[in-house]
Amino acid sequence: MMDHTNINNRYFFRWFLNKWSNEPLFSTAVALIIMIILQTFVLGFDYDSFGHWFQSWINNWINILRNNAGTGIIALGMTFVIMTGGIDLAVGSTLVATGAFSMVLLDSGTNGILGKLGLLGVPAFVVTILFVLLFGYLLGLLIGVSVTKGNVPPFIATLGAMMIFRSVTQHFMQGYNPKLPMEFLQIASFKIGNYMIMPIIYWLVIAYILYYVSKRTTFGRQIIAVGSNEKAAKLSGVHVNKVKLRVYALMGILVSIAAIIQVSRIGSMDFSNAGRGLEMDAIAAAVVGGTSMMGGRGFILGTVFGMLIIAVMNNLLNLFGVPPFLREAFKGFIVIGAVLLQRKEKTS
Repeated sequence: MMDHTNINNRYFFRWFLNKWSNEPLFSTAVALIIMIILQTFVLGFDYDSFGHWFQSWINNWINILRNNAGTGIIALGMTFVIMTGGIDLAVGSTLVATGAFSMVLLDSGTNGILGKLGLLGVPAFVVTILFVLLFGYLLGLLIGVSVTKGNVPPFIATLGAMMIFRSVTQHFMQGYNPKLPMEFLQIASFKIGNYMIMPIIYWLVIAYILYYVSKRTTFGRQIIAVGSNEKAAKLSGVHVNKVKLRVYALMGILVSIAAIIQVSRIGSMDFSNAGRGLEMDAIAAAVVGGTSMMGGRGFILGTVFGMLIIAVMNNLLNLFGVPPFLREAFKGFIVIGAVLLQRKEKTS
C-alpha cells in the first residue's frame, strides 16, 4: 500500500513539474492560486460571522480589480505588441495625452470645446469618447509608422514617443484645470448593486474580445507568425508592416479606453505623474502571463492572470507595510524570474 502511494506521489510530482515547465498558463494559474490563498490568510479570519468575513473578502477583491482594470486593459494590448517582437514604452504618456484631450473636450468651464459648440450631456460624452479613441488610434499609428516605415527600433521609437507625448501635454495643460461634468463620472462609477464594478466589466469584455481575436481570427495568427519569424511570414503572404501598424494602433485605442476609465473614475488627471511606470506594469503582466519577450508567443488569459498576480502582490506588500520604493524591486524580480524561466524552456 505504501509503495503504491509513493509511486502515485512520484507520478504526480513528475506530471506537475512537466506542466509547470512546459505550459505557461498552468504555472501562472498555480502562482495566482498561491497568491490568493496567501492574501486570504493575511487578511485574517477575525470576524463576527462568515458572512462578514466573506463580504470583507469580496470588497477587497473588487478594490484590487477596479484599481488595476485600466492597467489590465493596457497589458492586453502590450501582449499583442510583444508577440510581434516589439515593445511600447509610451503607454503611460499616451494615457496622459488622451486623458488630457478628453478633459479639454468635456471641460464644463468656459474653455470646454464641446461646451462652446453647444454640445452637452450624453451627446457630448459620446462625441468625446469617439474623438479620444480616434486620437489614441492616431498616436498608436504614429508609433507604428515610425517602426515600420521609418525602420526605427520599437524601443527607440516608443522611448521617443514617451518623452514627446508627455512633454507636449504638460506644456499645453500647464495652469489649466478643467472641470468635468458629474454625469461623465458615471462611466466608471455607476453602481451595480452596491458595487462600482464598471471598470472590471470593461476589462473582462475587452479581454474576451482580444482572446477571440488571438485564437479565432486571421489577424491573431498573423501576429504570431510575424513574431515567430518575419521572413517566413512574408514568404507566406503576410503583410508584416500592416500587421505591426494594426497592433500599435490597437495599443493606442486600448490606452485611450484606459484613459477614459481613469478620468471618469477619478475626475481629474495629474499630467506630470499619471501613467508613470505603467509600461513596466503592463510588460510585467504580459511576461508573467507567459508572453515571450522574443515574440511569437503570448496568452491573453495568461496576461489577465499575470495582471492579477502583480495586483495581489502589490496589495500584499501594502498589507505587510513594505515601503513603496521597495515594491518595484519585487516586481523587477518577478519579471526577471519569468524571463529566466522562458529561457530555460527554450534550452530544454
